[in-house]
Amino acid sequence: MSDSIDPRAPIRVRHETRMRLLEVIAVNDITPKMRRFTLRGDMEGFASAGHADHIKAFFFPEGVEPKLAPIGPRGAEFAEGERPEMRDYTPRSWDIAKGIIDLDFVLHGDGPASGWAAGATIGSKLVIGGPRGSLVIPAAFDWYLLAGDETALPALGRRIEELPAGAKVVAIIEVEDAAEEQTFVTSTDLSLTYVHRNGAPAGTTSLILDAIKAATLPEGVAYAYIAGESSMSKSVRAHLTDDRGFNPEYVKAAGYWLLGVADAQEPH
Repeated sequence: MSDSIDPRAPIRVRHETRMRLLEVIAVNDITPKMRRFTLRGDMEGFASAGHADHIKAFFFPEGVEPKLAPIGPRGAEFAEGERPEMRDYTPRSWDIAKGIIDLDFVLHGDGPASGWAAGATIGSKLVIGGPRGSLVIPAAFDWYLLAGDETALPALGRRIEELPAGAKVVAIIEVEDAAEEQTFVTSTDLSLTYVHRNGAPAGTTSLILDAIKAATLPEGVAYAYIAGESSMSKSVRAHLTDDRGFNPEYVKAAGYWLLGVADAQEPH
């Protein structure tokens, strides 16, 4: 019986949970429906070692000034009537020395997060917490498969940019149309394919699954990260493990949202 450790096994890292009150210092529309906020504040001790890490962003009721709260056994302890809505966001980039972080928001027109993103300007405040932990994927695979819709673009883009030079990456990303395509600065060996809904509602197509089924994938051991609408992620995972022979230990399928269910989120 071997006691050897799998050099490709994902590594979980825990972080001290901290909340931070940040202020918007720049707003940049990456595409017509993707808005990037640069926020500044106390970033001391911030850590995010995994491309799919998430912070909690807190959106307060109208008339309630964003503020920090003590952290108890069940998380942030806000006063009655002041408890904000919470949403998960991937840190796109950050600089501890400068005290800044970039967060990307999809402008889809409803919900507390999109409402905040549509109205926030220079000087607007946002409270964030975490990440509580990271899932670190060793750079020990022959190639990497990345797939998802626009809600996963911050994690997918960060992964594309962070992987080492020469790493072989196949990325298939669903967006509304060509105007929503993003480009990335990367030294990887990247094959990037965008598929377009062209007016079809998000979460109602099989574009990502169909593109992966039709793709000629590289040889070797791969790690796959799929994220976005929950049913899509599950169907792609099933195809990879059942039909393509992927090791289930090396496939992460994250449901960021669920079609027809408001505010549905799974851990990612």
